[in-house]
Amino acid sequence: MAKITFMGAGSTVFAKNVLGDCILTPALQDSELALYDIDLQRLSDSEKMLNNINENNGGHARIVAYTDRKEALKGADYVVNAIQVGGYEPCTVTDFEIPKKYGLRQTIGDTLGIGGIFRALRTIPVMLDFARDMEEVCPDAWFLNYTNPMAMLTGAMLKSTCIKTVGLCHSVQGCVPGLLKPLGMDPEGVQWRIAGINHQAWLLEITKDGKDLYPEIKEKAFSRPTPHNDMVRYEIMKQFGYYVTESSEHNAEYLPYFIKNRNPELIERFNIPLDEYPRRCVEQIKRWETMREDLVENKNIEHSRTHEYASYIMEAIETDKPFRIHGNVMNTGLITNLPQDAVVEVPCLVDRNGVNPCYVGELPQQLAAINRTNINVQLVTIEAALTQKRDYIYMAAMLDPHTAAELTIDEIKAMCDDLIEAHGDWLPKYK
Repeated sequence: MAKITFMGAGSTVFAKNVLGDCILTPALQDSELALYDIDLQRLSDSEKMLNNINENNGGHARIVAYTDRKEALKGADYVVNAIQVGGYEPCTVTDFEIPKKYGLRQTIGDTLGIGGIFRALRTIPVMLDFARDMEEVCPDAWFLNYTNPMAMLTGAMLKSTCIKTVGLCHSVQGCVPGLLKPLGMDPEGVQWRIAGINHQAWLLEITKDGKDLYPEIKEKAFSRPTPHNDMVRYEIMKQFGYYVTESSEHNAEYLPYFIKNRNPELIERFNIPLDEYPRRCVEQIKRWETMREDLVENKNIEHSRTHEYASYIMEAIETDKPFRIHGNVMNTGLITNLPQDAVVEVPCLVDRNGVNPCYVGELPQQLAAINRTNINVQLVTIEAALTQKRDYIYMAAMLDPHTAAELTIDEIKAMCDDLIEAHGDWLPKYK
């Protein structure tokens, strides 16, 4: 019987997806599902919901909510991480509102950019605390990280702890269907190859019955009526030749081309939803009470296994039946023209030996070049978190493509100082 610990279990919808999947997986159905969260009400909500799902599917699992973190981790075989340090209020609001005073606008702010940097700075110390507990009470467990900024957090874990860590995202699974269906093309039977970094991995090949689909895709994409929600990704594909896995709203802020104060017409031209993440958070908070009734109080709640990788990884390790994922792992020569200390998103084979990354080779040079502009920020942010030196925060922000395209060095440093002060005790003391 496996023990599966979920850190951030108060994320009720995501706990339903990941742990509900485990309940429906024969190889995992007898597991202990250990729930941990600092929000005791949301922890109780998730416990109640999962007990209902469990009872409706044979009642095989043992579901336990913990208020002691180390006890939740003790003896775990798998640890799923889905925390959000600082929440929407105050920290996400801070990430958006202070940069806005400097004229720096964002869409999501959770992966790169100034929002991604500060989300990493407040999250990495917490995750390293998890790792220290794990090294004591479950040193052989797999740490499955779903929290953003994915590359920075996964990189910090792999660089400074002994914990087996893989970062997981669902942008790869959704990439090909999300590209083809709006173009009236059937994804059934399509073969594809994807690699790069999280939220900026590249659809390197896409074929059907041996035929390259890229010419047809580009013809249909570039003639698609506008506006629509994929205009930034189409422009990237037009200029650099390849489609990128994560959404246009994300990629708009990973590059210096789309959100520009001196060119406000670009926002409408590329249909860019500024302040999208705060808007989404507010809507989710408003909907929660209705959702809570459906999720928590519904004794007849049903669940179907999702496409989230976590349960498939655990199943492959438990049964030794191989399964392919795309995971975020250290670049141990996997992508040869990206830095070796970067976290890359590549195909991985999972079996009893764990998560085994696959060799990719070289990316097209222009794609590797774009990735490196993001990797620069990731690596320097990790250095800031591990050394707690303020200068590295400045440098990470100065290296960020969007921030550097909008602000001067003095403005960037002043903005970072304001953000550090506003975050207060959510950050360590930086020297």
